Amino acid sequence: MCAAVVLDVAIPVYNEERDLEPCIRRLHAYLSANLPYTFRITIADNGSTDATPGIAKELVAEFPEVSMVRIEAAGKGLALRTAWSGSDAAVLAYMDVDLSTDLAALLPLIAPLITGHSDIAIGTRLARGSRVVRGPKREAISRAYNLLLRGTLAMRISDAQCGFKAIRHDIARGLLPYVQDTGWFFDTELLILAQRANLRIHEVPVDWIDDDDSRVDVVSAALADVRGIWRLGRALVTRRLPLALLRHDLGRSPLLPGVPAGLGGQLVRFIGIGIASTVFFAVLYALLRIEFAAQTANFTALLVSAIANTLVNRRVTFGVRGPGKLLRHLAQGLLLFGLGLALTSGSLVLLHAVHPPAAPLELAVLVVSSFAATALRFLLLRFWLGRPGRTAAGSKERAYELHN
Repeated sequence: MCAAVVLDVAIPVYNEERDLEPCIRRLHAYLSANLPYTFRITIADNGSTDATPGIAKELVAEFPEVSMVRIEAAGKGLALRTAWSGSDAAVLAYMDVDLSTDLAALLPLIAPLITGHSDIAIGTRLARGSRVVRGPKREAISRAYNLLLRGTLAMRISDAQCGFKAIRHDIARGLLPYVQDTGWFFDTELLILAQRANLRIHEVPVDWIDDDDSRVDVVSAALADVRGIWRLGRALVTRRLPLALLRHDLGRSPLLPGVPAGLGGQLVRFIGIGIASTVFFAVLYALLRIEFAAQTANFTALLVSAIANTLVNRRVTFGVRGPGKLLRHLAQGLLLFGLGLALTSGSLVLLHAVHPPAAPLELAVLVVSSFAATALRFLLLRFWLGRPGRTAAGSKERAYELHN
């Protein structure tokens, strides 16, 4: 009976007849001598047209630990998806065929995945402790790309492009159905989804020497990455990706008992919408107060802002999309409007009982009471809309999962 494979290292290749054999021999020798676990090396051939497939078959015949998958279409992401999806290993990794990364970093890369401490591990060339030899052009492009990711997708990891990564099998099975890119943006998309799903990403500083014979078309790869950033950013903004489902299925339990995962993000979004709603209410009230009495202006401004607030929070904060239960949610929003009206109108009544009417003071009191009403709104909206399995978004996320 064969022992279960612990590590499966995928090597995506396209027309690599020169580098493939020395790469596999060097990697196999290193793993045999240094890895205390069972392993497999999977050559993922992206439709090579040179001697690469023949060399791969010879290596498979020579080494029991080497296998090969043939993918007719091009794309590094497609090659990795195919190799990882068909693997039964506990930890899935990949590295570039040029072996630019020092193999001494492999054990530190996979150790936290094997122990369960981390979910994904990446080699980084941009962290303190890394040692990198490459030209200034590639260095500038790499740093600019990672800065772009931080500014557009709020990426927190230091190096998204290093061709030296590993992922637990169960995490890959959960994330891969949602990664759309089949090319060079595959790594980045996978990492952004992992980050948004509250997974733990382990970074390992590496020694890395640039391959002068690299065949990557830097310009076309950069344009593809920009398109990928735009597509992924739009999906995140419009909440088409089932992040709540991923957090529920894959994310780690909250550190503080009783504090649900995702609460922090909901609070941030709700506070931002609450501030915008308060400003909108204050401006609308000030305009209406020119022609109407304080209570009338307050009622109208609060009604309009409450409806707008409910609709925006429904979609942005709690991820509820589509017409399902829309009328019910609007009715609940109107109930919150009534509570907010009672709170703000009561504040006006109390103010006028102790102080002569004064528009600036009225506005200040209404802003304070409106913030109090906003806090109450969050608690009740989260109870109505934010519980797992109770939202239209939850149903849509399940449908998305089944469809993909």
